[in-house]
Amino acid sequence: MKTAILFVIMLLVLIIPHELGHMIVAKLVGVKVNEFSVGMGPLLLKRKKGETQYSLRLLPLGGFCALEGEEEMSDDERAYNNKSPLQKIAILLAGITMNVFIAIVVMTVVAIISGVPTNKIASVENNTPAYEAGIRAGDRIVEIDGIRVSSWEGVTEKISGYQEGDMKIVVRNDEGSRTFTLKPEYDKENKRYVIGIVTSIEKKPLLSVKYGVKSTWNLTKMMIKAFQDILTRGIQKDDVSGPVGLVKIVGQTQSHGIEAYLILLALVSLNLAFFNIIPIPGLDGGKIFFIFLKIITGGRIGDEMEYKATMVGMVILFSIFIFVTINDVMNLF
Repeated sequence: MKTAILFVIMLLVLIIPHELGHMIVAKLVGVKVNEFSVGMGPLLLKRKKGETQYSLRLLPLGGFCALEGEEEMSDDERAYNNKSPLQKIAILLAGITMNVFIAIVVMTVVAIISGVPTNKIASVENNTPAYEAGIRAGDRIVEIDGIRVSSWEGVTEKISGYQEGDMKIVVRNDEGSRTFTLKPEYDKENKRYVIGIVTSIEKKPLLSVKYGVKSTWNLTKMMIKAFQDILTRGIQKDDVSGPVGLVKIVGQTQSHGIEAYLILLALVSLNLAFFNIIPIPGLDGGKIFFIFLKIITGGRIGDEMEYKATMVGMVILFSIFIFVTINDVMNLF
């Protein structure tokens, strides 16, 4: 039951901001929003405020923001089809942008809860290169081999990348700056070079926000790398997962604490943004692609062709959904 609740919460956190982004920008550029719906399928609740109907539907597997003139041509001057290409693109990108923003917010919350590892040393293990060189707890590493470092990530990257020779480390504390020379030792268990230090964890609002942005960027790079690998070796059945597989993963995060669940939420939000920007007709990226195509061809690509392409795109998306769902169900056994 707990897994189901966490799964629904995750979907709502992903869906509502995405569709809200579309609606906010649509209203800002003067487009009439007919309906804002959370969920798909049969209508459960509805309330009209102004010109927009706000709906709650049975299936929490998606949502939509129904704009005047988006699906069918409208003569209304506030219709989507009567807006400029730039305004249309802004509306379409708003949902994707909100998913990236949610990922940043979630990773910032993770940092607030867990703290952020810094370049300040909490402790030094005995009989290690750092201890023998004279580095002590409270020192803050600010430079390694002439390269300035300001984060724990920067420190570990430089130490792990050690090749040969002496390593010069500059630390700063209340007494000033000092330079130490040492040789990192190879940790066979973790397969990387270490010097025997433990990072200090700090909980500061500004540091947490910085961590949220940086970790979101790192997750994005990881996703791009994974996508490049798929293109290189071809897609495998374990590379894709749908709602059923996500439920299983959500259940697995419970034993690892709230931080694991939040990181998964951020990762899925970024995946949703990345997936939506792909130029497949029916997705936001596909709509943006057709806007540029119409500009390039001088309008020779008509709405009818876009509609047909969208229908094909929807068939492709539905086929993918069926494939990943079957794959997820088979992986349960």
